[in-house]
Amino acid sequence: MQHLLRLADEQRVRVVERPGRTRGGYDPATRTIRLSPGMSARTTRSVLAHELGHACLGHFPAPTPAIRAQQERQADEWAASRLITPRAYAEAEEVRGPHLASLAFEMDVTIELVMAYQRLLRQALPVAG
Repeated sequence: MQHLLRLADEQRVRVVERPGRTRGGYDPATRTIRLSPGMSARTTRSVLAHELGHACLGHFPAPTPAIRAQQERQADEWAASRLITPRAYAEAEEVRGPHLASLAFEMDVTIELVMAYQRLLRQALPVAG
């Protein structure tokens, strides 16, 4: 968690804890990440990484639902690539099997980030031809 807060500081992004409609949010106009109070440490860590992804990727409010969905996928994949290592994923899968919630618990991230990491793994696989 501390490395994420340092990264936010390096990016000149302020992190605040404040209730909202969602677990978190990023406001590019004020360079502020909002985190909902009362989340578990695992969820807080994952949401902070996701919102930092929006900041680091330069996302602004999306004009269409399709672009918003693309930005959300990109932020999840950015977060997953910072919080999950290939070794940690392999070890978690060996201990827990393919069950998403079990993998998330083992790696101390949310299910969304496990799914994003799996997408990154699939993208990295060579295509048979």
